[in-house]
Amino acid sequence: MYAAGPVRPAPRDIAPRPAGRVSGPLPWLTVVALVLVAVQLTFVVPGSGLSWDETVYVSQAGGNAPPAFFSAPRARGITYLVAPAAAFTASTTVLRIFLTLLSAGGLVLALWIWRTVLPTPVLVGAGALFAGLWPTLFYGPAAMPNLWCALGALAATGWVARALGGGTGRGAGRAEAIGAGAAVALVALMRPSDGFWLAMPLALAVVLLPGRRLPGMCAALVTGLVAGCVPWAAEAYAHYGGLGARLHRAGEIQGGLGWNIAVDDHLRALAGRTLCRPCDIGWENPATALWWAALPLLVIGGIRAARRAGRGATALLATATGIAMAVPYLFLVGYAAPRFLLPAYALLAVPAAECLARLFARTRSARRPVGVALLALALAAHLTVQLSVLSHVVRTSRATTTEFAAVARALDGAGVRPPCVVSGDQAVPVAYYAGCASRQTDGHDASTTPEALLAAARRLPTAVLVAEGDGPPAFADGLPGIPLPPGRGAGAGHAYLLPGPAQGRTAASGKSG
Repeated sequence: MYAAGPVRPAPRDIAPRPAGRVSGPLPWLTVVALVLVAVQLTFVVPGSGLSWDETVYVSQAGGNAPPAFFSAPRARGITYLVAPAAAFTASTTVLRIFLTLLSAGGLVLALWIWRTVLPTPVLVGAGALFAGLWPTLFYGPAAMPNLWCALGALAATGWVARALGGGTGRGAGRAEAIGAGAAVALVALMRPSDGFWLAMPLALAVVLLPGRRLPGMCAALVTGLVAGCVPWAAEAYAHYGGLGARLHRAGEIQGGLGWNIAVDDHLRALAGRTLCRPCDIGWENPATALWWAALPLLVIGGIRAARRAGRGATALLATATGIAMAVPYLFLVGYAAPRFLLPAYALLAVPAAECLARLFARTRSARRPVGVALLALALAAHLTVQLSVLSHVVRTSRATTTEFAAVARALDGAGVRPPCVVSGDQAVPVAYYAGCASRQTDGHDASTTPEALLAAARRLPTAVLVAEGDGPPAFADGLPGIPLPPGRGAGAGHAYLLPGPAQGRTAASGKSG
């Protein structure tokens, strides 16, 4: 059903491909990427601000404030990625546009790698399915690592699929091994744990698949994993007392890693919760998770369709790797964030696209316009739901970052201006918006002591933020509190100015008034 011209002898790959298909997918994939860019530039980028996590990553490379404390679970891959834009300008819009274009190009490249083992309809369908999910649309312009883990996982699996179909001669698979190793290194650089869960099933496939064992590819995957983890491991010994100590601390910050069934948490988070921790909310809109029920059926159907077309091993490889990358977030982490599953969605989109391509081809060849219309209607409904959730997430995100900016302006009016220090509730993002350094005396981001903070206040304007209903910490007790703008999160509460330049500026402002 995919033939286009005379068929040449099939190459030694997992699935024979029609002649002339090597460059065929590129224009169609480019169209998918352009639509993705258009949606993001229209609905996501305008008026957006940096979230809490983004301010941490961006501040390491420049941006609007000194580097924020870098906690144990974080890796610096996304900081390296945004560095060209963040070092050049503090403009969030410029950074968003840079990441939008970069991620769209990355999606085209990751799918193009599969061109020798998958036909154009499947490649384009997989790209459209993944690009149409609201987490993909929302995190494409974001300074967050998860989408890049997804693109790296898609690329690595594509290289392995090509190698498994290319024979086992001495020179076979060298380019594929280099590509797969580089893609795994990218994922590990972004999130070392994701790199492990990606490399593991791929390495098992290339050493256990009968008749297609590729020890060189296995070595490349392991080398890529180690290379990507080197910066994280080196930082562990430099700042955390060793690799074991950093792993232990990372587990503590993430609530402890162990058997935690979070499937229901992820279902509820699909309604538009970017972070569900703790996920003790009701199931606000079950319709937003209906596609989860369809996904296993599409994957199973896609594997069957791929087997009939001679591409069964490719579909199984993508499915197994996608499931492996979902396992830790569904069963080992006690909270949910839709972005965690982006690598799994990217890989499962491959067999799902196989199924849909087969369904469309069968209904069209059987001249059943009603069937084609029903399939198109189901996909249109799915995209409508995704865009609706995206709209909700964008509004919520803008409201939160607007509150951060409002608190920063209130601090500026109170005399807390760069160079300055902010501590306390929501201090990390508020400090970024205020152009200050963030320093915490307790919690996950603890990086100083009350004594050191008081000493710093004698030199720099220093504010301690306290949430509404809470009292100031002991070292700020007795100080007058400055009301902060009301809001859902950071806007609520008071700021306490520690003795030093900030209090002097506030007193002078009061006298002049």
